Amino acid sequence: MRVLLRLLTGLLVLAICLVGLWKLSGSRSFQLFGGLVTRVETTAPVVALTFDDGPTPQGTDSILSILSQSGVRATFFLTGTELERHPEAGRQILKAGHEVGNHSYSHRRMVLRSPAFIRQEVERTDSLIRDLGYTGPIAFRPPYGKRLFLLPRYLHQQQRPTLLWDIEPESDPEIAGSAERIAEDVLKRVRPGSIILLHVMYPSRAESRRAVPMIIEGLQAQGFRFVTISELLAA
Repeated sequence: MRVLLRLLTGLLVLAICLVGLWKLSGSRSFQLFGGLVTRVETTAPVVALTFDDGPTPQGTDSILSILSQSGVRATFFLTGTELERHPEAGRQILKAGHEVGNHSYSHRRMVLRSPAFIRQEVERTDSLIRDLGYTGPIAFRPPYGKRLFLLPRYLHQQQRPTLLWDIEPESDPEIAGSAERIAEDVLKRVRPGSIILLHVMYPSRAESRRAVPMIIEGLQAQGFRFVTISELLAA
């Protein structure tokens, strides 16, 4: 009986530790190594509009048209697999004057992965971004915001922060299904230095695309100015 009790206690402790590590991997306020950016402390009325995933031809054309009409620059966190499929879409983003970031190669969670896997995911996509002709700093955002030990340590060695966000309206299914609710949530929660995350590249994200003009108009009416991630970090 004592052996069984010890075994059950050990399994319970292990389960608690695993749950704790999983929660830590998605924390927006703490990580074990390196810099973590969810927003920038500033009194200036500036925000960064960021888009994850892609590029895809249809999604790129649509969102670039919206941004061009508003005269807004954004930061696109792109995946290596999509860049290999659609390099011209990546070049369109650069030609339009936007900033590009690294969102891994395969878009797989970078938790409990080998150092070689992490290095390949980051460096392979860095190389594809450079092939587009991009010369600026390449910010890195982990897929799903997940990371634990090795990824933050690798980025720290490269003197690159982990770039996350403080506003993600699509994380709530009740909000994500309505462009009006997406825009309302952003306008309600925004602060100077906020980093807004949206997904607009795929057909399933029609409501997110439709929300972008509302977000831009609403924030501009509040006196906010849109900047890229590198400009926000400099602020």
